Amino acid sequence: MLEQGISARSTTTVAAGNTAAAMGSGDLQVFATPAMVALMEHAAMTAVAAELPEGATTVGAEMNVTHIKPSGLGTEITATAVLTAVEGRKLTFNVGARDAEGMIGEGVHVRYVVDRERFMAKLG
Repeated sequence: MLEQGISARSTTTVAAGNTAAAMGSGDLQVFATPAMVALMEHAAMTAVAAELPEGATTVGAEMNVTHIKPSGLGTEITATAVLTAVEGRKLTFNVGARDAEGMIGEGVHVRYVVDRERFMAKLG
């Protein structure tokens, strides 16, 4: 049952492959905003996965985040997603990411519950 308050966390370490320079979102060796967004999405997906019906998954549809401060190589990052609203198939999450020094990013993420087979059939 999808209910408000369901939450999950995802963790990663800043490494060469998830820096702004490697991902093309900048030219510095700091945690990339796209990597932060992906970590937040993973936390949201994980939060509700066990509550979905057989054959269902969620897909990301909207992300509105602010990347507040940089994190360097070797820093551990933890993203958290908390389900705040369920409107039919639409799921809204508050998301945040932290390193040892505090909040590095925060925002709102929307996902939709979809049937895996029907969704993939749309690819033609």
